[in-house]
Amino acid sequence: MYSKSAALSEFDQEIVGQSPAFQYVLNQVRIIAKSDSVTLIQGETGTGKEVIARAIHDQSSRSRGPFVKLNCAAIPGPLLESELFGHERGAFTGAFAQTKGRFQMADGGTLFLDEIGDLPLELQPKLLRVLQEQEFERLGSGQTVRVNVRVVAATNQDLSQMVANKQFRADLYYRLNVIPISLPPLRDRTADIPALVKYFVNKFSTRLNKPIDVIPEEVMEVLKAHDWPGNIRELQNVIERAVVLSPESVLRLALTEMKQMTKAEPAVAACTLADAEREHILGVLKQTGGMIGGEAGAATRLGLPRTTLIYKMRKLGIEVRRANRSRPLQKTDGGESALFACAAAGGFRTDGLEAFA
Repeated sequence: MYSKSAALSEFDQEIVGQSPAFQYVLNQVRIIAKSDSVTLIQGETGTGKEVIARAIHDQSSRSRGPFVKLNCAAIPGPLLESELFGHERGAFTGAFAQTKGRFQMADGGTLFLDEIGDLPLELQPKLLRVLQEQEFERLGSGQTVRVNVRVVAATNQDLSQMVANKQFRADLYYRLNVIPISLPPLRDRTADIPALVKYFVNKFSTRLNKPIDVIPEEVMEVLKAHDWPGNIRELQNVIERAVVLSPESVLRLALTEMKQMTKAEPAVAACTLADAEREHILGVLKQTGGMIGGEAGAATRLGLPRTTLIYKMRKLGIEVRRANRSRPLQKTDGGESALFACAAAGGFRTDGLEAFA
């Protein structure tokens, strides 16, 4: 059964995973928690953004203060301003008493603003002011309220694209994006699936007082092979359903669910293993902004020594050389155009080295 050692003891036990991609995120949390800077967590639905936000709070100097949550997509626009900043008695119909908003409730602690991409445009300047000045006025009041709040925001949307489409203010985006964290989808951390399955089995069997002692290998293989579009939340729901429906102490998935998870994958263009490895390395290099070495570099994310990664890059035609000028990345065979631009400092860097595809 699941052991708490599968989760790092310094974090909440809900944080489970030892894959390089997830360990990179946890290393970021350790560093980020020491500051009070605004943090923007980005990731697909169900990747655990709220859990990471709470981990940042719990590891920070504000851990004894409140952790207050607000889902910006769950509250209608006209009421959201009151939820954020509070209101005075008589400020609007139904306002029978002075009410504190989430910012005031989070004073001395952390405010987690989930689904920040759904914040109405008309409220965005007011949020920007609080982030910059740590002050606001309640609805119906001219008195300024000052607070000491750290803001952690989260979204599953591409805010930069929303800025380009005039759906989100550029100044607010840049103020929120001081320290970005990108959560990997579950399909990019499949090595963590067995530990997550065992954790959820233990959680729900305990809650339902229904012991599950065995997870058959064929069930685990099906769970590991699924691409999990709903990420950890989808996995959690599948395991809860399986625990409820399993007739004995052996975990069983419904037959229809097994068939859905093992359905044939659509045909994809044939490519060699080297091609796939090359494209994967290029993708990770893009995510790290071109950095190869260091804690935030591609080598760490891929779980490789820096020298091994450089060797693989050279072998796969991703040229590594000393250079200072900035230039686009091009395929060495003259085929496709550049996959992405070099980092502003010039190429993929590690101790003065750059990499060019």
